[in-house]
Amino acid sequence: MSLSIGDKVPSFELSDQHGELFKSETVIGKMPAVVYFYPKDETPGCTAEACSFRDSYEDFKALGAEVIGISSDSIGSHKRFAQRHRLPFILLADSKKKVQSLFKLPKISFGLYTKRITFVINAEGKVTYVHDSLLATSHIKKALKAIQTTNDQTV
Repeated sequence: MSLSIGDKVPSFELSDQHGELFKSETVIGKMPAVVYFYPKDETPGCTAEACSFRDSYEDFKALGAEVIGISSDSIGSHKRFAQRHRLPFILLADSKKKVQSLFKLPKISFGLYTKRITFVINAEGKVTYVHDSLLATSHIKKALKAIQTTNDQTV
């Protein structure tokens, strides 16, 4: 069972697509965030999902939220993926699956791939919404709506 609504997101550190160390506390607990886990760079579903997040990125930013994508792929793979598809958000390389474990993601395909799941996190660092679906492009609309709802509740 993955992290649930109301759970506090644990802190973590991973390298981003530029090879720089990303510390979760620079975003989590400071602003709303969408952390989405996906199986693999450049696969059809994952590319559609990433490009949908790209196309809606300004909508997330307008709501004060950051988008973070995480998979088991390498830094180099993330760099190529981000460049090829002009992805403006953070991609994190979780090759040792440490953060997947922190988020309590179930292992799929004998632990070879990351489960497709999206967490919406409020400015206090707590999960406010979880979307678990194989339908890649469904994650973006659901996450946007959840961020809007969270923002409306804090106003």
